[in-house]
Amino acid sequence: MNIFCAKLNYDTQEEDLRSAFEAYGEVSSVKIIMDKFSGRSKGYGFVEMTDDSEGQAAIDGLNDTELQGRTIVVKKANPRNDDRRGSRDGGYR
Repeated sequence: MNIFCAKLNYDTQEEDLRSAFEAYGEVSSVKIIMDKFSGRSKGYGFVEMTDDSEGQAAIDGLNDTELQGRTIVVKKANPRNDDRRGSRDGGYR
């Protein structure tokens, strides 16, 4: 299951996010999106969990909770839209 995480603290590292999600199950990948010009976090990222039920448990357990001083938003990621011309966020909402 691909999970979208928003409103992250700009100082949150991928390992911090991995640790939060590993409390709910096996994490296969973590990616915090970085600004290509400044190198600073954009404040959102994605976590991939191998088991859908563990992924849903992580969503239920972490959405609207505090991580490093910020209340984060955690939800199932929408599939990527191949036609990016009309969407600034790559199809994730």
